[in-house]
Amino acid sequence: MANVLLGVTGSVAAILTPQLYQRLREEGHAVRVVATQASLYFFDPCALDPSRPERNPEVIVLDEDEWPGREQGRHWQRGEPVLHIELRRWAEVFVIAPLDANTLAKLAHGLADNCLTCIWRAWDTTRPVVVAPAMNTLMWEHPLTHRHLEQLRELQPGRLHMVEPQSKQLACGDVGVGAMASLDEIIAAVRNAVV
Repeated sequence: MANVLLGVTGSVAAILTPQLYQRLREEGHAVRVVATQASLYFFDPCALDPSRPERNPEVIVLDEDEWPGREQGRHWQRGEPVLHIELRRWAEVFVIAPLDANTLAKLAHGLADNCLTCIWRAWDTTRPVVVAPAMNTLMWEHPLTHRHLEQLRELQPGRLHMVEPQSKQLACGDVGVGAMASLDEIIAAVRNAVV
């Protein structure tokens, strides 16, 4: 199967990360997760590897792994690996599920201010990307969202697989389109992307 890099952003749908991670592994994929700081509000990184009491950096990558010791004044040294490049080299498919509106805008405009967006900016555009947007209905319907999605399609011609959000009652109580697609749909999109 494939080396799948699962990007997780700050949507409420990030609560499904442990289940999506497990489902991808059950499909036979090698899976690593890269999570934005905002996504960690919705799931515990330790839930991905319950056999360990602490977060397993071989399973889930956080921004502090990209820039270790930065808060303490440490600087990168020549010869040390650059994590977002190492992850890009390892991955055969980049799955971003959920993709929140904030990260969508960053990807569309080429901003690279966290590990996930650095991977996107360094991504080999001949490799597939699967995105599963998840956001409030009015955010989904906003003209900027559709503009940003078109920009992603232009940046990944023929290699971007978008899994449309579904309509239901959202976590905020609103009813409408915006909930992340089902895990089955995301798994199917990954299957199609790695063929």
